[in-house]
Amino acid sequence: MDRSTRTNDRYSRTRTGGQSGAPRTGRTGAPARSGFSARSGYGGRRPAAVQGEFALPKTITPALPAVEAFVDLDMPAALLAALGAEGMKVPFPIQGATLPNTLAGRDVLGRGRTGSGKTLAFGLALLARTAGQRAEPGQPLALVLVPTRELAQQVTTALTPYARAVKLRLATVVGGMPIGRQANALRNSAEVVVATPGRLKDLLDRGDCRLNQVAITVLDEADQMADMGFMPQVTALLDQVRPEGQRMLFSATLDRNVDLLVRRYLTDPVVHSVDPSAGAVTTMEHHVLHVHGADKQRMTTEIAARDGRVIMFLDTKHAVDRLTEHLLSNGVRAAALHGGKSQPQRTRTLTQFKTGHVTVLVATNVAARGIHVDNLDLVVNVDPPTDHKDYLHRGGRTARAGESGSVVTLVMSNQRREMTRLMAAAGITALTTPVRSGEEALNRITGAQTPSGIPVVITAPVAERRARSAASRGRRSAASGARRVAVRQSAFDAAA
Repeated sequence: MDRSTRTNDRYSRTRTGGQSGAPRTGRTGAPARSGFSARSGYGGRRPAAVQGEFALPKTITPALPAVEAFVDLDMPAALLAALGAEGMKVPFPIQGATLPNTLAGRDVLGRGRTGSGKTLAFGLALLARTAGQRAEPGQPLALVLVPTRELAQQVTTALTPYARAVKLRLATVVGGMPIGRQANALRNSAEVVVATPGRLKDLLDRGDCRLNQVAITVLDEADQMADMGFMPQVTALLDQVRPEGQRMLFSATLDRNVDLLVRRYLTDPVVHSVDPSAGAVTTMEHHVLHVHGADKQRMTTEIAARDGRVIMFLDTKHAVDRLTEHLLSNGVRAAALHGGKSQPQRTRTLTQFKTGHVTVLVATNVAARGIHVDNLDLVVNVDPPTDHKDYLHRGGRTARAGESGSVVTLVMSNQRREMTRLMAAAGITALTTPVRSGEEALNRITGAQTPSGIPVVITAPVAERRARSAASRGRRSAASGARRVAVRQSAFDAAA
């Protein structure tokens, strides 16, 4: 798509999001893209510290200065009131730096670790600039693309109180849920759509949605969309939105796959990196525990039996299910989360973990992004990740928003060399400790303790069971009523 018609003075737009369709005049001689050369090499060394990342583009038009309080931003009063009601007064660094520019219509390339406040960094600008407009059926005005269902739900949950404050309708479009309901939500004229690429493409193919009125597009965790093979779908979707519209790309890591999106779709972006690409923060501790294969399961069980919640990551669905069953049989309240679970199962498991009904979440990388749990202070890589980005995103479930936490990786002797390479690629220095189950060092680092050994069964909380029972009774009553009507009708027809 030729975006040379896009101008570089969009920072002067008002909050209408450019919906008026009035022609815009660009700056003479201003480049049409982000400043990258079209060649595959950019001439000279790239300063990126982490393996596989690309050099960030240079902003041509100076960025607006950061703000120190939300009240300093040019946002609708209803949004500011909603922020106050949520106890939000001081923006996180990535919010304070990017919001003045995104509210003015600038494209933004933002890098910040998970938990750094990216969702409101793009969400508040999107809502403020869309406020006061109304969408036609099946034609949203703003789009947020995310890689996973969990992240889509988290974004929707985070934005809902603010969207409600400015009377905007949100629709969540993800796989694993009834497509008919999502089509109805789009037909009901949702202004903002939060979507995974595959399901949105399905709805476009069915004719339930068009993107030609989308003036603001956000790509959240773009690198994972590239890693999951969504790049062709993402580019196809971006080619359908308004070419002069605003684009915001946020991610915790920026690798060469994201480079394509930056060069093709961002115009003179404001670039903001809230912290090093490794995502290391002073409140997060990293531990590598050298373990023996015969002792690993017992050690894992002791860590899981700690006081407090923990997420444990493994490589495969089958390994997750086996460990979950083992923990339950040893008295640990554990639940499994992976791609083989239905969306209602995944949602229920996450809710139980967040409320403390379940204390151990055993997961594959499906939980590595898009899950926010308050006060989670420990993440354990039972199986070490194979990629430094996976390590960063797994670890990003703890030490969020200034809280403290630890990331512990269990490493056997044949995995040590690869783990050393991975940590170097992530730019992280971890404390290495040889340990065995039952030792004081294991308790000191993880809070490990001996499990009760009394098997437990995880059931739905009482409130949830009552709700299900009521819904079931309602369905049975409706079905019984329909049968009675049918019987009476048959009798009437026979008499006639």
